[in-house]
Amino acid sequence: CVVNQREVGEDTHSFASALKHVLRQDPDVILVGELRDLETISVALTAAETGHLVLATLHTQDAAQTIDRLIDVFPPHQQQQVRVQLAGALQGVVCQTLCRTIDDAGRVVVTEVLKATPAIRNLIREGKTHQIYSAMQAGARHGMHTMDQHLADLVRRGRITYETGLDTCHHVEDFNRLCGRG
Repeated sequence: CVVNQREVGEDTHSFASALKHVLRQDPDVILVGELRDLETISVALTAAETGHLVLATLHTQDAAQTIDRLIDVFPPHQQQQVRVQLAGALQGVVCQTLCRTIDDAGRVVVTEVLKATPAIRNLIREGKTHQIYSAMQAGARHGMHTMDQHLADLVRRGRITYETGLDTCHHVEDFNRLCGRG
């Protein structure tokens, strides 16, 4: 296994120029530290469409927001095309945060996992990202779960307090229902 790294400012002028250069080297996996601008997102999307595994970070709260952020970077007249590209290339989204453990001895990771099933791909393509949360709630058989589902599970298992879960959750009513309090 050979790993080559390019540092922005040292080896290259920008993420986008590094991505363009790396595509000529036929990589198996491309890791982008953070998707910051339109050009970087565009090149990363092209790389994914051409069969490269592209892993990237983006500072968002949940899977639907991640997809919206990727699309919203583009001008309105390009957004439908980007939805189609993203729906075809996306494999999944993993969101994570840390919560204090019940004994205050450390932190536990809380995740949200979206997998690009045919239903999820259709929602992205049709611009119905507001329905992704519901699809994730029902997608356990595909390996998906929401942040609120994971938080409620951690509360039930005694890893975090109910209050910590409540402070961290995205949908209070769903979290309460999942914890048996609503």
